[in-house]
Amino acid sequence: MSQVTVLRLTLEYDGTKYSGWQEQINARTVMGQLRTAAEELFEAKVDIQGSGRTDAGVHALAQVAHLRVKTTRPVRPEQIRRGLNDRLPSDVCVIEVEPAPPEFHARHDAISRTYLYQISTRRTAFMKKYVWWVKEELDVAAMSRAAAMLVGRHDFAAFRALDPARPDISTVVVVQAAGIEVEGNLILFRISASHFLWRMVRRIVGVLVKVGLGELRPEDLLRALEGKADAKMDIAAWTAPASGLFLESVEYPAPKMAKRSARTKPYPSM
Repeated sequence: MSQVTVLRLTLEYDGTKYSGWQEQINARTVMGQLRTAAEELFEAKVDIQGSGRTDAGVHALAQVAHLRVKTTRPVRPEQIRRGLNDRLPSDVCVIEVEPAPPEFHARHDAISRTYLYQISTRRTAFMKKYVWWVKEELDVAAMSRAAAMLVGRHDFAAFRALDPARPDISTVVVVQAAGIEVEGNLILFRISASHFLWRMVRRIVGVLVKVGLGELRPEDLLRALEGKADAKMDIAAWTAPASGLFLESVEYPAPKMAKRSARTKPYPSM
């Protein structure tokens, strides 16, 4: 007799060759690859949802998805993980499979997500797909002061692109943490928040780089959050490249199996 099984999957992927996470007509997506692999493995239709949609070219170190399937087979998580990876392309990898409660929903149950953006301060032969190389010298201290202003409850309307799939999403976002670290030739920006708007992180990074170049003051970012940006702030035009952006971790309430994050840093310091 068949029964519905719910699994929680944690995946990493290189988004370079994909039109994002979410399935689209006539486009290659990460979720589409996962669905194809899962339906071949289970020989049945599956329901899949991710914790959030990453844009075209954006990567993930620990995307979380739920998978629901009606099956008569015994479900052994490690067998499922190996079976999916045998059927997935090399740039998508399931790193963990766990049984989940029947009501578990990867997106609705998530309470926060953390994104990492990597800026390279030198040209690199090996990491071009995973960084934004900024040739000019950046004032990291000024960027850090601006990043700290993001923490709290703000209206990020100035930093979003209109999302036709979710036109009614609230532009008010609670940012739990935001900061900048330097590791070798990498400037790392991390931000954790209740939810994210389409292209929000990439536009924040674009503004931070303008601050680092001395073209904006840290206070200009705060003015944009208050809806007081002046005419010189063309935030949409400053959107940072997708290549440097990673979904780093997703957090859930403790009863729903808590936080999932990357086991290692994406790439070594340069």
